[in-house]
Amino acid sequence: MTESVRFDVEGMTCASCSLRVERVLSRQEGVVSAAVNLAGQEARIEVEPGVDIEQLEAAVQKIGYEITEISADEHIAVGARYVDEASYQWRNFLAAAVFTLPLFGISMLSSGFEALQWALATPVVFWFGRQFHIAAAKRVRSFTANMDTLISLGTLTAYFYSVWAMFSDEPVFFETAAVIVAFISLGRFFEARAKRQATSAITSLLELGATEAVVMRDGQELTVPVEDVVPGDVMVVRPGGKVPTDGSIVEGTSAFDESMLTGESMPVDKVVGDEVFGATINQHGRVLVEAEAVGADTALAHIVRLVEAAQASRAPVQRLADRVAGVFVPVVIVIALATLAGWLISGAAVSDALRNATAVLIIACPCALGLATPAAIMVGSGRGAELGVLFKDAEVFERSRTVDTVLFDKTGTLTRGAMTLASVDSDEPEFLRRVASVEVASEHPVARAVALGAEERGIDLVAVDDFQALPGLGVRATVQGLEVTAGKAKLMADAGLAIPDRFTDALADMESRGETAFLAGWDGEVHGALSVSDTVRPTARQAVESVGELGATAAMITGDNRRTAEAIAAATGIERIIAEVLPGEKAQEVARLQAAGERVAFVGDGVNDAPALTAADVGIAIGTGTDVAIEAGSVVLVGGDPQLVPTALELARATFGTIRQNLFWAFFYNAAAIPLAAAGLLNPMVAAAAMAFSSVSVVGNSLRLRRFSPRSSGASA
Repeated sequence: MTESVRFDVEGMTCASCSLRVERVLSRQEGVVSAAVNLAGQEARIEVEPGVDIEQLEAAVQKIGYEITEISADEHIAVGARYVDEASYQWRNFLAAAVFTLPLFGISMLSSGFEALQWALATPVVFWFGRQFHIAAAKRVRSFTANMDTLISLGTLTAYFYSVWAMFSDEPVFFETAAVIVAFISLGRFFEARAKRQATSAITSLLELGATEAVVMRDGQELTVPVEDVVPGDVMVVRPGGKVPTDGSIVEGTSAFDESMLTGESMPVDKVVGDEVFGATINQHGRVLVEAEAVGADTALAHIVRLVEAAQASRAPVQRLADRVAGVFVPVVIVIALATLAGWLISGAAVSDALRNATAVLIIACPCALGLATPAAIMVGSGRGAELGVLFKDAEVFERSRTVDTVLFDKTGTLTRGAMTLASVDSDEPEFLRRVASVEVASEHPVARAVALGAEERGIDLVAVDDFQALPGLGVRATVQGLEVTAGKAKLMADAGLAIPDRFTDALADMESRGETAFLAGWDGEVHGALSVSDTVRPTARQAVESVGELGATAAMITGDNRRTAEAIAAATGIERIIAEVLPGEKAQEVARLQAAGERVAFVGDGVNDAPALTAADVGIAIGTGTDVAIEAGSVVLVGGDPQLVPTALELARATFGTIRQNLFWAFFYNAAAIPLAAAGLLNPMVAAAAMAFSSVSVVGNSLRLRRFSPRSSGASA
């Protein structure tokens, strides 16, 4: 059994940094896997029990980075870090510009004043550019190199060559070194600001929670920090107030705005006994809520953890970029040296050869490669959380693009899953009492509907013996000395119970109305037919239509008989039906479709859906369902709205499209720019500006996902 450990990582500036930290962690004893996120400045590792955390921290420190373990319920303040980073880089740029602008003006207007140029360039290179030199020195001590190494080499080469040239009566380019520092500081300012926007989803989610709670203690209302609320506390929530933490209403009724959880703007009515969630807003009416889940156990905290996990994961498409980044910096240094040698051999002036080699060093920084995937994932998963869609890993973005079949489980997805007893056809006075007494021992939704329906009709239930659940068929138990069997016609036949024609006709009539019908009997004969009904969700038909607009086929799978399934399918617009499937056979049906070449997204909410959710190419779990189903799905829909299914697929595809765009431009940029620099067609100052803004363009392209809106009007933001 492995454990998950999270670390805050400091000092990473490019893809080669994150890859190096990941490799070092992966090689440590007891580490099963490691994933490092450059944009989130975070490392997540799976370790065997008993691993020495201090040893892991020491191993990473040895290569020049700092990592600090963070607890499971702690959240890295990445957004705040980027605010600080942006502020620092902006101040650095402004101060550097004070020296760089006159230096640049002097160099453009006159070939003299070398001593003044030297004086202006020195503080820029060694003080305002010290961040690059310090980072590069750390890498040298560990025999590694990264983006800062290239910047440091480039600026120091330009500076020290100019010092030599000044005393050798050769042309100087102090302004090149200074402009590189200023431009890259400006670029890092824009990059940090863009990253802060990309990571804003987590910050926004954390800010949703209440900071204080009013609790009843010793008959008095006391205001306490929300951290002091414990399970069992009774909280007072007034109109317009936020629910401090998850719990159940023990007094009062109201409507609650749950849009922060579900993305659905319509308030939800709640009465005594109903569950309410922390950070949702009480619309009207004073209610008392008994706290049940606090701190890291709340629904909001769970959502934050899922979003963080998705943002920290790596999409398969990133692997090529990782392999390139791993060797990129050493290769660039070799190319720069080759450029220098080539120009010198061709007879060019030393200043020209150095200028071109410096341009190669500066233009080739692989920062954009490292940000291409995580930036898009962070923005896409954050936007998903706002819409009520939680992506649990990065692979789902890639797999979603090939989905061509969306297989909906009927109950709880296309329908509300709240069954009610609809019809009872029997001449036996004790029929409903006996059947309901058997059903009350079952957890199945149909069984609960029958038991509740009997209680609503004022029927007292009796104790049963030898209860037996028969998955996919029905139930059996001894009631008042009789062995009562309730379930499908097949179970009646297997039990040797004769079915009168009257009940066969009644069964068909109930099923034609879209009701789930079954039989019950004892003493060798069926004594009646019952049916329960479920309500089709209002947005089910629109969800099916939206799936078709995405180029996929909507299908329905259910354990109901075909007649009932066809009635529900007609109401939702589904033409493809897989009916009369036993609970354990859903995963087999998914596998059968996959074997036929289909890429399947399965949508379900029950315990028996978990194997199918896992087997599908994309498992989409309804967040109102069971914990088992939610854990099995790779996508979680926080609300029960089926319209979120096409929204999730559309957003996943848009995110993956953005990843591919980012990677293309990052590769294209370096592939085109390095030869231009080596050929002497790029001034180092222009190269610095282009390099600095390449990362900004990648993050900026990712930020377009913040404006994502589903094509259909059914999903609400």
